Amino acid sequence: MPEKINWEWEIKPQTSWFGTNFRELYAYKDLLFRLVRKEFLLRYQQTILGPLWVLIQPDLTVFVFVVVFNRVIKVSIPDIPPPLFYLSGITLWTLFSDLFSGTSSTFSANVEVFNKVYFPRLIAPLSVTFLHCFRFLIQLSLLMIVLLFYYFTGKIEVDFLRMFWMIPAVIICIGFGLGGGLIFSILTAKYRDLANVLGMIISMLMFICPIFYSMVTVTSSVHWLAYINPLTPLFELFRYAVFGIGKFTGMQILYSCLCMFLMLGYGILLFNKKGDQLIDVL
Repeated sequence: MPEKINWEWEIKPQTSWFGTNFRELYAYKDLLFRLVRKEFLLRYQQTILGPLWVLIQPDLTVFVFVVVFNRVIKVSIPDIPPPLFYLSGITLWTLFSDLFSGTSSTFSANVEVFNKVYFPRLIAPLSVTFLHCFRFLIQLSLLMIVLLFYYFTGKIEVDFLRMFWMIPAVIICIGFGLGGGLIFSILTAKYRDLANVLGMIISMLMFICPIFYSMVTVTSSVHWLAYINPLTPLFELFRYAVFGIGKFTGMQILYSCLCMFLMLGYGILLFNKKGDQLIDVL
């Protein structure tokens, strides 16, 4: 009977649902941060205003929201200065939408690298996640500056301890963006038409999430319909942390957590299982 050889590397035709372990991801931490730096430079290196666009984009969106929803359509909002109210929703929404759209193009954006060099494929979407989390911190700083301005001018009261409640809202939102992006990265790599559908999905989600309105001002008879969307309690929790207003329950937050874990878990499993198989398709 031939003696069994313990190989240091063994290449198998099958792919695993669980794929890369955390030890291997940690071993490639330097590559992760280099990819984050590369993504940041690609976005802003040859622009006139550079990283200032991280602050300009939400400001322009707030201006449009104030003109359209507050002045023209006159959507009812709580007793909060409109620029501050809209900025709070836009800050969290930008984190989710950028993560979702950014990670959904993982294969199309990295196919040439995937074909030539081995590294844990999950490093690529994680680098996009780190980049947009960094951008979110900058935009959150802008929100805090505007909040302090209205606080010192006496137009709003602030409970700084309550702001810690924004942490779970942000973490769950990151999980949704990453999980949904991983699933769509597989689907859009296999079915290119879905890349066009992705923009429509993000646009529709923007209107069914309480970004330019609050559930406090929505008729109670349609609350059940709004809360089917697991992102809704997160925006309400985020605004509660900032302003002390928000219509949500512990069960609704638990529902959002459960949906996030299911989406993120399935996204990681699907990405690990189908990722290497799609390289030949691309």
